Amino acid sequence: MKTLAVIPARGGSKRIPKKNIKKFLGKPIIAYSIEVALESQLFDEVMVSTDDLEIASIAIQYGANVPFMRTEESSNDYATIMDVLNEVTRQYKNKYNIVFDYVCCIFATAPLIKSEQINKGFKLLLEKKYKSVYPIVTFGYPVWRGVKLNKEGKTEMVWKEYLNSRSQDLEPMYHDAGQWYWYNPLEVNNSLFTDNTASIILNEEDVQDIDTLTDWKMAEMKYALRL
Repeated sequence: MKTLAVIPARGGSKRIPKKNIKKFLGKPIIAYSIEVALESQLFDEVMVSTDDLEIASIAIQYGANVPFMRTEESSNDYATIMDVLNEVTRQYKNKYNIVFDYVCCIFATAPLIKSEQINKGFKLLLEKKYKSVYPIVTFGYPVWRGVKLNKEGKTEMVWKEYLNSRSQDLEPMYHDAGQWYWYNPLEVNNSLFTDNTASIILNEEDVQDIDTLTDWKMAEMKYALRL
């Protein structure tokens, strides 16, 4: 059984310049994903998929492999994560005659990731024979109490039937934690979310989406609380 960790890290970040290698509490943020993947001892190969030579150099410095550079087709603004992953597995097969049984896509800007959570996800994938497994977290506020602005600019409930419901009585809703995806490449080609996908639930303190500098500071604060 061969396992592969793929860390996608394109060079052209627009909202946060050089986001994938920006220093996070003293070292490039991508280093955290690489180190956790190596620490988990789950993978025959930990590789970074990038189109950027600086990212490639830093990835190698922290222990990842960069056996080939990402192509133009998988580096443009319209390429999906599956485009990247399919290219990686195809390149390994074509160039090195290596086929992986299981792949874990680990995001480059997920410094709160923990190796035990990746292990837990892999165990679930194997035991239950799911096509994919990924971590989720509860919304910070019950989505059932959501509001919207109507055409007249007035505020109204999206689900009026929950207007007087207590928060603790509402069914919890979750969203993607944005950290990693385990999947079986023989069964997953178009989407990491399938008809046979499962999840593990993470605590809010272990999750932080990073799209803005404010998000970045929040992630640093959460990480510092562990120290």
